[in-house]
Amino acid sequence: MQATTRNLLKMHLVVFIYGFTAILGKLITLDAIQLVWYRMLIAFLALGIILKLRGKPLKVNWPVFWRLTGIGFVVAFHWITFFHAIKISTISVTLGCLASTTLFTSLLEPALVRRPLVWLEVVTGFLIITGLYLIFQFEPNYITGIITALTSAFLAGLFTVLNKMMIAKHRPLVISFYEMGGGFLGITLFMIVNGNFSQGLQVPLLSDWFFLVLLGVVCTAYAFAASVKVMDVLSAYTVVLTINLEPIYGILLAFVFFGESELMSGGFYLGTVIILAAVFLFPVLSRKFIRSKRAQ
Repeated sequence: MQATTRNLLKMHLVVFIYGFTAILGKLITLDAIQLVWYRMLIAFLALGIILKLRGKPLKVNWPVFWRLTGIGFVVAFHWITFFHAIKISTISVTLGCLASTTLFTSLLEPALVRRPLVWLEVVTGFLIITGLYLIFQFEPNYITGIITALTSAFLAGLFTVLNKMMIAKHRPLVISFYEMGGGFLGITLFMIVNGNFSQGLQVPLLSDWFFLVLLGVVCTAYAFAASVKVMDVLSAYTVVLTINLEPIYGILLAFVFFGESELMSGGFYLGTVIILAAVFLFPVLSRKFIRSKRAQ
């Protein structure tokens, strides 16, 4: 229980940092692709330095290398869709939709890890769908942003489950190091094919560099490695469930930094409350369900 509580508290700190990531995404003037390209490069270098200073071996076999590189691709495109959704809609809309990661994880984890489907997770998922329906209904001006944010949520659920499968055999910092490198490589290849390099990269402003370093070192290198590490103790679903607090932290921070521009309709907040209520009720009902089964 002490290990579980300690890891849950660490996960809450990580989620608060994730909430601040949305603020940085709004403040940085780069487009979403270049923003994530810089983010993953800085995080890759920071993790490499940390591993070198700790004297940790970096070598993995080729099958593991390609798996971690592939997961890095998923992480990269999750972040690209996340920041793009913020830039074409609002922080509040993006984070509200990102709570649907729970729904995607409840479907992906049984399929990929081959564990039984839990009815309570499915019910929670349907409540989240109800909340998302309300957000769609009351924020029609942000349909493209909502769809982009839901794509990001699906990718977040996917890489969380994939990381859960890797953590049993590999150290969190090594996993994060190769995934950041793989994501950086994936975006670089995409930018070459897309012609971004031939057109010339946007030069970051001085303020952009400060925010990028903060984003790459604290919000990525530390937070990402910590979120992988806690899966030594916590399930992928518990991790994603805790990450669903990100909308609360992020929306509150958005009000502090951007004021009325982040105000949404009443229907949006009703939908977000339903999503978050489903998230908060799940662990309570889950514990009762476990107790009732033990009592039988």
